[in-house]
Amino acid sequence: MLSGARPDVLEAVPGARARFVALGGVLLSTGGLAVLSATFAVHMAFGVWWPLALLFGLGWGVVIVNLDRMLLVGMAHDGSLARNLLMAVPRVGLALVLGVVISTPLTLQIFAKEIDTQVVALQAEAADAYKQSLDADARFAGLPALREEVATAQAVVATGGSAAADLAPLQAGVTTAQAAYDAALATQRELSARAQCELDGTCGTGDRGMGEAYARARDAADAQRGVVESAKADLDTAVAAVATGAARSLGQATADLETDRTELARLTAQQTALQASFDETNADNTGILIRLQALSALSDSSATMAAAHYLLALLFIAVELLPVLMKMLLNLGPRSTYDRLTELRDDGDLEIEQLQQSARVEVEHAVQELLVLAEKERVDRQRERVLARRRARLAAAVAQRATADGEPSEPRTEAGDEPGRRAWDTGPILGLARTAASRTVRTMRRRPDVPADVRVGVQPDVRPDVPALDREVERV
Repeated sequence: MLSGARPDVLEAVPGARARFVALGGVLLSTGGLAVLSATFAVHMAFGVWWPLALLFGLGWGVVIVNLDRMLLVGMAHDGSLARNLLMAVPRVGLALVLGVVISTPLTLQIFAKEIDTQVVALQAEAADAYKQSLDADARFAGLPALREEVATAQAVVATGGSAAADLAPLQAGVTTAQAAYDAALATQRELSARAQCELDGTCGTGDRGMGEAYARARDAADAQRGVVESAKADLDTAVAAVATGAARSLGQATADLETDRTELARLTAQQTALQASFDETNADNTGILIRLQALSALSDSSATMAAAHYLLALLFIAVELLPVLMKMLLNLGPRSTYDRLTELRDDGDLEIEQLQQSARVEVEHAVQELLVLAEKERVDRQRERVLARRRARLAAAVAQRATADGEPSEPRTEAGDEPGRRAWDTGPILGLARTAASRTVRTMRRRPDVPADVRVGVQPDVRPDVPALDREVERV
């Protein structure tokens, strides 16, 4: 039944049953592969329960078996190679498409472990790529600078404002003033030590006491004390400026830090939410598309994997192509007894149908002719009745005219009907008049607008022309 065999022909040729049983078995094999393929595909694509996926697979298997059966039944035996190829090419193309569709889920299921590992790697790559896209997004382009500003403000607040960048010139002035003060202080100490040494006589002139050399050394030390005091005043001024700037920077950093922290928290939360949403979707992305990408990546990275992948896919495609190829090979061989008997029975059925059709046409023609003849007879009878009524009216009119002229009224008789007619009897004249009137009525022209149905045997509309009949009576 699946291979399209005719039971009536198989009863006469039982030897052909094995071939059709083999073809039916091949169809069942392709249907079984289709069931498995659709079951795996539905489970991978939608993640449904296995029994429910199996129900979908059974439905798909029925569809594939029906399509393959259509391909087989449509390929009748033909001895011409060209015609066989013309019939086989579109069917092979359709079977090839079905084979690719069926083989893909089966191949994915066979390499499931390797594909799962590659899917994890693809998901990680997708997560990194999405993170980079978020960093490059215009909404989050200012996040790095905002983080630096928050860190700088935190450092300023932590140091009491002294870490502010705008204090660098003031701090450089403090350093310079400190260096000048230290230098002046060192000079003043050196001059004081020299004056003391001159006083002790341990250096200089070597004379102890407050001599002229001691006086000059003491004057130099005293003069340097003023320089030290001036440097100390400059240092105090610079330090005060730094303290004032630090306080101002601390207040500004404290105010900016609150605002920057709020904005940074908002943008960071938004970016984190987007990344978390993508990660959740990415983790659930285990369908057919990403598995195909993983299989392609594995095939590109490993020649062994590529060979196994393509050979397995070709195996399933060949199984799907097998019914059509077998049917084509059988058609290229000599005609079997089954094929000849099938052609004979088809030709006999055609001839019987043609004879029956011809007989039905002849019977229909005969029935139509009988109907036309019957209609003609009915029209003729109706016309005779109309003519009889006209004759009666004409005879009545003639008799009425004769009565008006003074002739005796007596029963109408045709000329020659009664023997011994009297000489003054007007019977012959009336008979001649009636004959002439009847001939005139019979030869009256029909109306020109005769319907078309009169020509095909339909009853015409025959009505007596009363005015013409009266004029004829007057003429007679």
